[in-house]
Amino acid sequence: MKELQDLAAFVAVARAGGFREAAKAGGVSASGLSEAVRRLETRLGVRLLNRTTRSVAPTEAGQRLLERLVPALGEVEASLDVVNAFRDRPAGTLRLNVPASVARLVLPEFVPPFLKAYPDIRMEVIVEDGFVDVLAAGCDAGIRYGERLEQDMIAVPIGPRTQRFATAAAPSYLDAHGRPEHPRDLLSHACLRGQFASGNIPPWEFERDGEVLHVDPDGSLVVRLGAAVDLAIDAALQGLGIIQLFEAWLAPHFESGALEPVLEPWWESFPGPFLYYPGRHHLPAPLRAFVDFTRRG
Repeated sequence: MKELQDLAAFVAVARAGGFREAAKAGGVSASGLSEAVRRLETRLGVRLLNRTTRSVAPTEAGQRLLERLVPALGEVEASLDVVNAFRDRPAGTLRLNVPASVARLVLPEFVPPFLKAYPDIRMEVIVEDGFVDVLAAGCDAGIRYGERLEQDMIAVPIGPRTQRFATAAAPSYLDAHGRPEHPRDLLSHACLRGQFASGNIPPWEFERDGEVLHVDPDGSLVVRLGAAVDLAIDAALQGLGIIQLFEAWLAPHFESGALEPVLEPWWESFPGPFLYYPGRHHLPAPLRAFVDFTRRG
């Protein structure tokens, strides 16, 4: 068991990119993690982590070990989780990997009542907007939209089944620069754009009566999707340009009048997100409880 704990400590530090970060996430001491990794390196006779004052990263040997350990420890955890079936209430940790839009717009409906219903479950939510292998990332499940789902996974609908991208601007901006009547009019406006981690800036999509248009307008501000969306919203509220985002994200500003809908007949709708997880026979008890809870909801 001590060896398993040392291996788990190495995985936690490697994932978190530091001893303090891993200690904070796991509710343990950084010194304890450091001692565990040092003990593991001594036992194996090879350095597993490169340490600097600013970061910690796996060595080549550490990376190879990490790639094999993550699924192996997952199987150990799943095996131990079998005893959860004999508990009155499921217990353990549930790790979800979700994009920022889901963390903001979908999870608030489910997480508080779920944790109240299952007080022995601890939930960890990792927010990443890029494509992620949930198992390699050490997560039990992920939430993504249909086009981003991994293959060979079970997918369960969660949250609203239809969503829309809304285009909007502050009334002061529209009074000064005019109100677009067609998506192509956006090419002559200042637009606040979003960028994926890969560097790609996705075009804005519009649809009306079967006609689909992709527009790639310019603007003075580009933000990382997810991480800095609130900055773009603030810029729109201050009249710096037109923004396109999930309708539900902008809804409070529509209600207050701080933002005005733009080109609403052209807003594109799309299916809502899915909770997805590996199609194995035994699900960890916390994940099984969450799947059942979302289905009931």
